[in-house]
Amino acid sequence: MKKFLAILLAGAMVLSLAACGSSDSGSTDTGAADAGSAAADTDISAPAATDGSSINVCIASEPDTIDPALNSAVDGATLIIHLFSGLAKWEQTASGALEIAPDCAEELVDGVENADGSVTYTYTLREGLIWSDGEPLTASDFVFAWNRAAGPELSGDYNYMFEIVDGYAEMWETDESGEEFVNPDAVLNVEAPDDRTLVVTIENAVPYWNELLAFPTYFPVREDVVADESWATSPSTFVCNGAYTMASWDHNSLITLAKNENYLDAADITMDTINFYLSDDANNMLTNFENGDWQFIDDIPTNEMSRVQTQYPDEYVVGGQMGTYYVIWNTATDILPAGSGLTGAEAEAAREEIRNAISLLFDRNYIVEEIGQAGQLPASSFVALGLLDANGIDQFYENAGHSDEYVGYYDTSADAMQSNFDEAIATLSQYYTYDEASGQFTDFPMSLTYLYNTSEGHKAIGEYLQAALAGVGITMQLENQEWATFLNTRKEGDYDIARNGWLGDYNDPISFLDMWTTNSGNNDAQFGRGDHASVANYSMDLTPYGYDITVENGTWAETYDVLIATIKSCTDNDARYAMMHIAEDLLMQTGCICPLYYYTDPYMVDSSVQGFFASPLGYKYFMYCTIG
Repeated sequence: MKKFLAILLAGAMVLSLAACGSSDSGSTDTGAADAGSAAADTDISAPAATDGSSINVCIASEPDTIDPALNSAVDGATLIIHLFSGLAKWEQTASGALEIAPDCAEELVDGVENADGSVTYTYTLREGLIWSDGEPLTASDFVFAWNRAAGPELSGDYNYMFEIVDGYAEMWETDESGEEFVNPDAVLNVEAPDDRTLVVTIENAVPYWNELLAFPTYFPVREDVVADESWATSPSTFVCNGAYTMASWDHNSLITLAKNENYLDAADITMDTINFYLSDDANNMLTNFENGDWQFIDDIPTNEMSRVQTQYPDEYVVGGQMGTYYVIWNTATDILPAGSGLTGAEAEAAREEIRNAISLLFDRNYIVEEIGQAGQLPASSFVALGLLDANGIDQFYENAGHSDEYVGYYDTSADAMQSNFDEAIATLSQYYTYDEASGQFTDFPMSLTYLYNTSEGHKAIGEYLQAALAGVGITMQLENQEWATFLNTRKEGDYDIARNGWLGDYNDPISFLDMWTTNSGNNDAQFGRGDHASVANYSMDLTPYGYDITVENGTWAETYDVLIATIKSCTDNDARYAMMHIAEDLLMQTGCICPLYYYTDPYMVDSSVQGFFASPLGYKYFMYCTIG
């Protein structure tokens, strides 16, 4: 007990020095993933808005990309939903609820089921759709954009979002070596019989199809525009079809959007100009908000949270958000003790046990209460709070794991912290030498490096995790990178252990699970890649759900990839949800995913702003704002 208390005190000492910035308790990567409160360190003094025609906001730093097919972050998605329009969109009803509505499509039609179980949708585009440069927008633009986003040539992070569309599997089919695509001319089963008709066939009915149509990866781009690979980096080459055009981009400082007069619904857009200031400095954000320079900020310094809540009760908001903040391990990080002699599946099983034990050392209640301070809840599963299970009543996370004593994969209650600590020490002692007198492991084989993006909140969490590990003799260094660099470093697997966050892309648990297939662009853990590709350590039995699929000690591709594909083809609701729980079991078995808390969405919006709304997916909507 004394050892555990000492670790808590060490964490408290670190935080008293370091927790002076953003908790970034909103999304910070995508899924919409989380947006990242990252950017260059900027000192920006913005002119205050003088009338209802412009608004100054700060959601994050320099975006990694605002190409709809390449973006995988929430900050980029917020910009994209103002610049582009898809077949569908999210809109707020008079009651404040959010719903899917037609956008470029005249209506969101019901599909027609074919004899083979596939479903065909025929959409009619609204008359008069125009690109920002005055060129007509046609159904062929959607055909091109979807094939571009789905295909191996671009290999965007979200290509798998088209996995449900007929033809996707053929696009990605490879030879036995896995090196060559065997159908280089394959395309999605989507056609444009004429300029205003779009016909698409999906493999089978899914409950979230209309939500996919509102997701940025499904937005149109024009072939001649994107032929310039740098098209999405400059206003001079940026052509879009949404409510706004890009007026200017002062990189690492400011993106200005201007109302698009070619937008078909321009009359409904009440905000003429949106100035997106780019910063990852929460203190700078708060200063500009309190000065009246910025009317919206998406991050608040941790050490100012209590004052802000008291001083600005009408302007400080904590919204709901469907996401999870977590620590991610790289499967290539070898943490086995020197000379263990373990190889193959036996070695990976040991790594899994070690990673899961280390996860038990972290006090999630401390993190949310002392660092987050915005109503976050300790997370005991990866699939986030807010997603329902098969019966439409229970939350999916409430049925995660296999314990009768607690919800999820481990007990996150404050009372369980000591027993978690004791279990972690007992497990780790099977692999490393534990000195009872000092309470330290004396031969952990390496110094870990924890990678995080610029944010005082991320730094504070990293320093707490560092202190918790140091308390038992495990050394972990901290490495900070700016947002765009961080995203790509993590994506390339050039790290040991890193912060991560994921927001659901649509209201279904699969949006937290399909990202971990071998070829997914969001598979930052590198499951099924490199040495992990040959590890045969995973088992599943899908026969109870009507499938003749049983795998004992299979690889990630033979189990998880097959399982996700089966889930996406399943039309039995109960079986589909049961198999999604199996998928999360496999994911959590690896120990590579260490959930810390379920997100909330704290932000500040000036009391003069009317018409703003945010979605649980992390997007912020400014196009209908007015300033009184």
